[in-house]
Amino acid sequence: MKTDERIVMLGDCQSFYASVEKADHPQYEHRPLVVAGDPERRSGIVLAACPKAKQYGITTAETLGTALAKCRDLVVMRPRMERYIQVSMQITDIMKQFTDLVEPYSIDEQHLDVTGSLSLFGDPISLARKIQEEIRSRTGVYSRFGISYNKAVSKMACDNFAKKNADGIFVLPKEMLPKKLWPLPIRSMFMVGSRMEHHFQRMGIRTIGQLAATPLSRLRQRWGVNGEVLWRIANGIDPSPVSPGTHQGEKSVGHEMTLPRDYYTLQEIAVPLLELTELVCRRCRDKGYMGGVVSVGCRGADFDHPTGFFRQIKLGDPTNITNQVYQTVMGLFRRHWDGEPVRKVGVTLSGLVRDDEYQLLLFDERPKYQALEKATDEIKRKYGESAILRAVSLTAPGQARDRAGKIGGHYR
Repeated sequence: MKTDERIVMLGDCQSFYASVEKADHPQYEHRPLVVAGDPERRSGIVLAACPKAKQYGITTAETLGTALAKCRDLVVMRPRMERYIQVSMQITDIMKQFTDLVEPYSIDEQHLDVTGSLSLFGDPISLARKIQEEIRSRTGVYSRFGISYNKAVSKMACDNFAKKNADGIFVLPKEMLPKKLWPLPIRSMFMVGSRMEHHFQRMGIRTIGQLAATPLSRLRQRWGVNGEVLWRIANGIDPSPVSPGTHQGEKSVGHEMTLPRDYYTLQEIAVPLLELTELVCRRCRDKGYMGGVVSVGCRGADFDHPTGFFRQIKLGDPTNITNQVYQTVMGLFRRHWDGEPVRKVGVTLSGLVRDDEYQLLLFDERPKYQALEKATDEIKRKYGESAILRAVSLTAPGQARDRAGKIGGHYR
């Protein structure tokens, strides 16, 4: 690569959840292993499969029953999201020993700008090996590195080449795009999924190179700004910096919940909406925010014939008080719900302001309720999410007690 170019890496952890479980359970080192929903009930889907399990044809997102049919000797581990987050943060800290420009992209991927680190640690490949070895020795997780001159190309270098290399490292300089990247099928491009692949094929675009050569005006006419973004990625154009603080300074706090079944009545739906409102307001209080805009949404289970809505309303004054926000949530829901069965609901607070700087009102009850809710927040922090529950959460529609033992819908 040219000396005047940025050197950007995308680090990816191989079969991350499964690798963490194997590192924590060395007795399974030589066994095929997957991380999946509920081993006791032999149900759920495969979240991660180690390389040995993949040799049996086991793939991510297939049902656990199908995976067990392919391999009788399969070790099945229940997901431990708290542990995976801990190891992910540890890996990020390891990377920060080599450069201060580390931007987490997902739980198992990080962008690194190592342009200023090469004088200390050597050429890009040698540096990648040093980081790789340090991660392996301290966490037991094997990582792969795509190396290029920006984030988008390093991501594609990792996904399409580094993951297939024996040493898990691949360098893709700008001058090699026509030979290495452009002949690949369009599905191999970053940000292109099955649906977008279908659209491109209908346009006669089957490779990344064909997309790169497509007139930009044609793509902008069809998809607007998104068309230009895809054209830029195909041509290896991505000026965005590696920003360690990308996920700081939130503009909104929200949460969605997929329900275990269709909810048909307003009385049923009101329960998870209250639980979500309480969760969102608590997160705002933890971060020191109040919200001035309330949003609520829902969706049905039939994705081929989608139902539902997403609406928002501006409050007269910002708040993070659960009951105040909940009144607005229910008002919005009653106004826009079409009566169809609901399988997914969501609540968001945006228009955030600091909760220690706001306009006081005559007869303002927010300080009193904030003190009460901060007291219950502290009890939950100390004794667990289920230490205090609303009575409705103990009814059949309630989900708070079950979700208290999970992170991101998975067991801790």
